[in-house]
Amino acid sequence: MKRILVVDDNITNLKQAQALLAGKYDIMLAKSGESALKICAQERPGMILLDVDMPGMDGFETIKNLKQDPALNQIPVIFLTADHSTETEIKALESGAVDFVTKPINKEILLHRLNLHLGLVDYHSSLENSVKELEDNIVISFAELVDCKENNTGTHVLRTGSFVRLLAAELLARGKFTEELTEEILDMMARGAPFHDIGKIGVSDVLLQKPGPLTEEEYAEVKNHTITGSELLKTIYDRAPTQHYLKYASIIAEGHHEHYDGGGYPCGLSGDEIPLCCRIVSIANVYDACLTERVYRKARSHEEACAIIMEGRGTQFDPEIVDVFASIKDKFAELSTELRVEFPDAGKELFDGANIGS
Repeated sequence: MKRILVVDDNITNLKQAQALLAGKYDIMLAKSGESALKICAQERPGMILLDVDMPGMDGFETIKNLKQDPALNQIPVIFLTADHSTETEIKALESGAVDFVTKPINKEILLHRLNLHLGLVDYHSSLENSVKELEDNIVISFAELVDCKENNTGTHVLRTGSFVRLLAAELLARGKFTEELTEEILDMMARGAPFHDIGKIGVSDVLLQKPGPLTEEEYAEVKNHTITGSELLKTIYDRAPTQHYLKYASIIAEGHHEHYDGGGYPCGLSGDEIPLCCRIVSIANVYDACLTERVYRKARSHEEACAIIMEGRGTQFDPEIVDVFASIKDKFAELSTELRVEFPDAGKELFDGANIGS
């Protein structure tokens, strides 16, 4: 049931609106603009019916505050007022309201306007999700193509994004890193994670598919994929600045090989100097990479992958994140089984040797 917030300083008007809408919507009531803003911050209604003339913070000041808050500025507002003047109606619409209903309220008109605008909200949300899905499919396909340079099928990058979402969601649920992690940031991390190795487009296929150990010079070339990928994604983000997940993709591409003790690359960052998204992706990436067959080694088991991550606690990996990973490792095993059915790896010819660029 859609949630509607009715804001009016007159208790009689509030009760009337509640009676008109009862049974059709989940109704919340506020007697002032200040109270309405507090309720919106906690509950986030699907629509606001807002009185214009109120003492203190009037309707125009209230909607101004709503529009200035990125978390609330998309909530549609319908003004309610006894002022039938054209000037007030124009001012209401210019302030960002989606509609204007005059008092005394006509039930049929109000219900029609609510149904209309709530339907538009649903349509826009569906359209945005469709566009988002299309964009993700296009750009992730590019990341998959790059992954294929290592004789992978591109499925590693897809699985890594899913593991990032699982781990980040658990951190969020436990109240970890509250200043850096929100639902929105979690989503951008998960969407950005599949691009972590996109810089390998600039690395020779000969090196990426080499079955034996890399020389120091060869390894240095492979390590450059972090900088190449970050710069490429920054360029794309500059051209599409509304796609904020690309900002996280660029950060992840550069920092996913940094180590918690400072022994990683390309910048030798340590501890909290390493962006949180990189510290999360590094664990998800290593976990799936361990379970993925390479030309220079066989796939490892879930238990072996977990042991490698636990061994890297405090050296390669953030110990706090490792502890959360360890507590949900069974969920990783379950998700891995599901993902490898949905996104299976192709068979590969195995070689002896250990590639230090893995």
